[in-house]
Amino acid sequence: MSGASLDWLERLRGRFLVFDGPDGSGKSTQLSRFTACCRERGVPVTEVREPGGTPIGEQIRRVLLDPANAEMDVRCEMLLYMASRAQLVHERIDPALRDGHLVISDRFVSSTLAYQGTAGGLSSDEIRDVARVAVGARMPDLVVIFDVDEATSARRLSPLLDRMEQKGSPFHRRVRAGYLDQASQDPSRHLVVDASRDADTVFAALMKELAARVATLAPLSLRA
Repeated sequence: MSGASLDWLERLRGRFLVFDGPDGSGKSTQLSRFTACCRERGVPVTEVREPGGTPIGEQIRRVLLDPANAEMDVRCEMLLYMASRAQLVHERIDPALRDGHLVISDRFVSSTLAYQGTAGGLSSDEIRDVARVAVGARMPDLVVIFDVDEATSARRLSPLLDRMEQKGSPFHRRVRAGYLDQASQDPSRHLVVDASRDADTVFAALMKELAARVATLAPLSLRA
């Protein structure tokens, strides 16, 4: 890409993006490539992950992903994710946005709606109620969903699966459906990228589609 074609990245200062999708979608790889591209253009970036991203959050992450905790109730699971998220917003996301950084989170409330909601059986209304307590009004400007079917996802996963990855094909099929349902219900805040292709092709599509979407974002002064 030419330098001129990346001028749109400057408009991401002070924005909050989420990269999300099923396990094995390649979102973390794409997030790393995208943040490197932003930094090369001089855009300050704060990159965070969920669950985790803070000392408290990393302790919660170990509990959530430990295969020894296979019997964890889905409501307990949801509340732990939200607790980690609350600390992340307080400690890292809000301060970075105040400093004019682009903040990119590897997962956010969209993950809880897909995993503990559509796949886990909790209602989306319950999850959103708890999210309002955990993060207040701090919702992303855009959620990029890397869409991949469960068979492709399974081929990409490490054989050393964590507790969430071990839940099986039917569960992960519902997870994918949950993400796509979120995007269909609120298309202005979601961008779906076909992540079934090779990493270079996916990144090219991401950059093209994200550039077009950034042009439609409301000015920061008008953001809710």
